[in-house]
Amino acid sequence: MKFLFLGTGAADWPLKKTADLQEFRRLSSALIDQVLLIDPGPQVLDAMREYGKDPAAVRYVINTHRHEDHYCAETVSALTAMGAQFTELAAGETAQLGRYTVSAYAGNHATCAGTVHFMITAPESSVFYGLDGAWLLYDEVQAIRRQRPSLAVLDATIGDVDGDYRIFEHNDLRMVLEMQKTLAPYVGRFCISHMARTLHTDHKTLAERMARHGITVAYDGMETDV
Repeated sequence: MKFLFLGTGAADWPLKKTADLQEFRRLSSALIDQVLLIDPGPQVLDAMREYGKDPAAVRYVINTHRHEDHYCAETVSALTAMGAQFTELAAGETAQLGRYTVSAYAGNHATCAGTVHFMITAPESSVFYGLDGAWLLYDEVQAIRRQRPSLAVLDATIGDVDGDYRIFEHNDLRMVLEMQKTLAPYVGRFCISHMARTLHTDHKTLAERMARHGITVAYDGMETDV
């Protein structure tokens, strides 16, 4: 699988880069093999064109939840008009989308009912995609232990802000590191995404820190083989 991060930011990033921003992240979304889109947010079509991907090539669209930084009705309409199939999965459901088996697990994201995370399996590899959310819940941890994904993408909305109430529905970096220690025997590589603009340092500083723990910090346009 080829896994492309179309966007890696949380909801506090603007839709367009402004003059006061040194760095810029689009809202979180990802594309697998140019055909399977995770989270049809409002910037997806622009991001695909910037990174040389044809929106008409998308065949399947799945959505973690209906917060507006992850779901845009206009994006869904545009993609389905070009032939894509939009599939909504509830926790506990599995769908076969072409060569991909997609299983949904409840995510720990209290401000949006029905939030799910995905285990996406192809014949050659699998990916766990866990945005948004705080501590992974029991069922998804067991799925990771069974499936042993080649890549796990974890939420890292919060940096090192002490006493931030959002830890009850998003991870801070200490939470990510604790989960990585436990799940390391079952996961090929770890990556974090969904970084909030107001809760993190610059990308270079964050990437250098997390690299010491074997964790990659995703950035917009990052593509990796899985």
